[in-house]
Amino acid sequence: MTVTTDAIVVEDIRKSYGELDAVDGVSFTVAEGEFFGILGPNGAGKTTTLEIVEGLRVPDGGSVRLLGENPFPRNAALLPRIGVQLQASAFFEKLTAREQLETFAALYGIDAKTAGEMLELVGLTDKADTREDKLSGGQRQRLSIACALVHDPDVVFLDEPTAALDPQARRNLWDVLRAIQERGKTIVYTTHYLDEAEILCDRVAIMDNGRILAMDPPATLVRGLDAPTHVILERGSLSLEDARAIPGADDVHADEVSLTISTRTPAPVLSTLAERGTLDGLQVRTATLEDVFLDLTGREYRA
Repeated sequence: MTVTTDAIVVEDIRKSYGELDAVDGVSFTVAEGEFFGILGPNGAGKTTTLEIVEGLRVPDGGSVRLLGENPFPRNAALLPRIGVQLQASAFFEKLTAREQLETFAALYGIDAKTAGEMLELVGLTDKADTREDKLSGGQRQRLSIACALVHDPDVVFLDEPTAALDPQARRNLWDVLRAIQERGKTIVYTTHYLDEAEILCDRVAIMDNGRILAMDPPATLVRGLDAPTHVILERGSLSLEDARAIPGADDVHADEVSLTISTRTPAPVLSTLAERGTLDGLQVRTATLEDVFLDLTGREYRA
């Protein structure tokens, strides 16, 4: 039988700034080798929570065990075992990508050849001799992650690593994050992109106003919502009357460009549409983490 060990144990941590409760009684655990996401809109308390777990910020109350140790006050014994990629990364001026990594490696007493391995991992081998300030935003983010990994830490903290990246750069970075987990690393990751967390994370904690509203694997959260499936057709492909008469159609509404059928039994709806030859351009939308957030808070998700 495989015994799972918790890399992180957080119990009832709190942090206030004046009247603002930035973190208000947050508790969670992260297993070794798990990809754990902390999700929520800007101002939800994600970054403050992460900084407390990393030992960068002391909580007003509660406790944290990181790899069996207390991370605060600043625990030097933990530093070689954790990697941290912050929202805003600072690099050494006028150094190339390879030189940046070699410098970080030297700080940890790591052989310089590791820099080449990290460049390959994050897909920057062809940019090894390019100065950091000449890299694109996505390339700088990948270099930042490589710097956090160069000393082969057990736990990696990534604070919104895909923020401000274009869609293609985001997806390229997803491949890097998957490769990190395949190396057996524990990843704790904050983001306000619910779609990518649904793809990447083993478990997620959804935060808002300093509190965790829900925590589970993404698929479990979505299944627990018991939300309808939305079948979306091009406007004009079917009349409202015909759509409402389809077996299994619970609700039908239309706007200027589309007609949407909401159903909890999509099979008969799709079968009927196929019989009528109205499948061209059809889209099927199932519930997502964004629907979970809306159900929990009663309002639209704000990034």
